[in-house]
Amino acid sequence: MGPYQQFANYYDILTENVNYRERAGYFDQLLKRYHNERGILLDLACGTGGLSIPLSQMGYDVIGVDGSSEMLSFAMSKAGEAQQQILFLCQRMDQLDLYGTVDATICALDSLNHVTDLATLQQILERVSLFTNPGGIFLFDVNTPYKHREILANNVYVYDCPEVYCVWQNEYQEQDQVVNIQLDFFQPQGKGSYRRSTESFQERAYSQEILTQLLEQAGFGLLDLFEGDTFHAPTPTTQRWVLVAEKL
Repeated sequence: MGPYQQFANYYDILTENVNYRERAGYFDQLLKRYHNERGILLDLACGTGGLSIPLSQMGYDVIGVDGSSEMLSFAMSKAGEAQQQILFLCQRMDQLDLYGTVDATICALDSLNHVTDLATLQQILERVSLFTNPGGIFLFDVNTPYKHREILANNVYVYDCPEVYCVWQNEYQEQDQVVNIQLDFFQPQGKGSYRRSTESFQERAYSQEILTQLLEQAGFGLLDLFEGDTFHAPTPTTQRWVLVAEKL
């Protein structure tokens, strides 16, 4: 069983509130501001292709990489329906291995928070650096320590959708700022019966100082840091940071 197998079946349903085209437009603005060209773009941890497809439609030559073959099967199907030629590769982020270099990389929707081991996160940044042209841009977002501590915390969330009923349970470990997450999916089977499946994973919050240090060790320089999907400086209650780094 691959990673996020069950989550892949319901991912698009549970993220219907995410306007991927709008987010792609935001990243496009950032890339224009700091790079000013549409070249080869790596969508790292691309999931079901929600960002890969609109970015391809904007003129980027997109490579989508994800460690879940189940996620990629949905991405490939959606790209085919949208008539977009996108190269999708099934690879773990820390084992990234491309055929050449890219001009920019995007890693969105708190994908790096799912990496809870500091050495593995460093390896991921080094792999991205290895396959990035000098002067290339690395854009990524992360959930902040504030969101982990105050929003995710020990809370339980319920998603009642026609296709699936989902119970999202969090357990916050303050000492290492890790949130243990368990998703229980209940899919209607007719006549009042449901099929239950479960997915478990973790998220870890990283400070700005640690992220800056890891980027520098991987050969990147931090250019800017924004509150999620804006061009404003973050505040103490910002839930998502967007970091802009340049390959030195």
